Amino acid sequence: MKLIELGLTEAVELVKKGELKAKQIVDDYISHIESEDPKIQAYLNCAFDRASSRALEIDNKKEKGRLAGAIIAVKDNIVTRGLKTTCGSKILEHFVPPYDAAVVERLEAEDAIIIGKTNLDEFAMGSSTENSAFFTTRNPWDLERVPGGSSGGSAAAVAALEAMAALGSETGGSVRQPAAFCGVVGLKPTYGRVSRYGLVAFASSLDQIGPITRSVEDCALITSVIAGFDPRDSTSARFPVPDYFSDLGEFSEKIRIGLLTESSLKGVKQEIAENYHRVQALMAELGFETKSLDLPSWQVALPCYYVIAPSEASSNLARYDGVRYGFRAEARDLSDMYVKTRTQGFGSEVKRRILLGTFALSSGYYDAYYAKASRARQVITGELQAAFELVDFILTPTTPEAAFKVGEKRDPISMYLQDYFTVTANLSGIPGISIPSGLTAAGLPVGLQILSRPFEESKLFKFAFKLEKSFDFQNNRYRINTSGRRKNEK
Repeated sequence: MKLIELGLTEAVELVKKGELKAKQIVDDYISHIESEDPKIQAYLNCAFDRASSRALEIDNKKEKGRLAGAIIAVKDNIVTRGLKTTCGSKILEHFVPPYDAAVVERLEAEDAIIIGKTNLDEFAMGSSTENSAFFTTRNPWDLERVPGGSSGGSAAAVAALEAMAALGSETGGSVRQPAAFCGVVGLKPTYGRVSRYGLVAFASSLDQIGPITRSVEDCALITSVIAGFDPRDSTSARFPVPDYFSDLGEFSEKIRIGLLTESSLKGVKQEIAENYHRVQALMAELGFETKSLDLPSWQVALPCYYVIAPSEASSNLARYDGVRYGFRAEARDLSDMYVKTRTQGFGSEVKRRILLGTFALSSGYYDAYYAKASRARQVITGELQAAFELVDFILTPTTPEAAFKVGEKRDPISMYLQDYFTVTANLSGIPGISIPSGLTAAGLPVGLQILSRPFEESKLFKFAFKLEKSFDFQNNRYRINTSGRRKNEK
């Protein structure tokens, strides 16, 4: 077995015991990335020298951290001291932050190794990574298809064995959706569970950092490290952090599962619906009590999100004006500089969302759009709270379809519909995880989303861990072949 094939928890144990050197792992990953990433293009910037130096430091330590030797990729909207953080945008193409994000600090404090910064839709606005200002990342399962977005580079890096795990960020599903497309695990924690300090803001009341991993146990371990209160983030929650990894195991209590009605599956591709029906049957086989949930507000979650998120983006992105940092266009005066900097620096999708948000917040339209969406958000949150009085978990497909081809979704609305199942968790602040639950006839991964009550990540991991073993998806090994499609091997 190559070192890149070792699971994160297995590799860390070997490094901590002294049976494997972190430098050996780094060297193997560097070789693999140099060989495979030109086809996939998961990374915007690699940090090979930094990773090698860090590995040597770890190998010389007597007491090693909980993530010793773990090779981690970081989405390029999470700041890293001394490494460029571009947000996939020309406006920040040369920006080098002077500090680390809280999550990066916590990973490195436990001896994780940052291998590079991954590609994303510009300022995390997109569902395919095609909106990056630099290039499109490809799905390792089929290089003609997208990896999802906006954390497509992070998901592709993990799926292609170019990282043991990666950090992504979520505003409306940008961790869970690419995880589903790439056949890996992606967690959106409870809002406030993981510090946003050092995450470049898109929509501040929705944004959350989450891990993308090859397995649920790896996800639990990473979350145990990055979660917790941070006084530098005003939205950070003062809740104790359980050891999610050690808590994995069987449930002692009876578990109740909420399932969507057939009306909620309208517009979903047939193979996705069939996979969901197989999951429903599995719940009965495993002895779980199931309940059909009628969630009327689910239908308004998507339009609600696409008012609130662009509105907050309009405000947050006002800082990119060419005055303090980032790209500055040549201009005849200050006003002309503002216009040219933002026109030349931002891509079309970012401009579209800024315009939508500015309109929704403008005088005469605020009450009709933003205020109404905010009230709808309260209704959605209340409806989910009521649902969790009846069930412990809600299961849905992660996405309405499997990974689509590059260039296939030219209509913005069809792209926005990719978030149908995921935006509800961001609007309500609850945690959600996507795990691989099967393959389509074309051999593309299908994701299952599991939602739970706020700050119940420990129970969420336990349940996801049990289902992961039942699906047995992790036994599927895959490699890129010369045609650009993955071969699945048992």
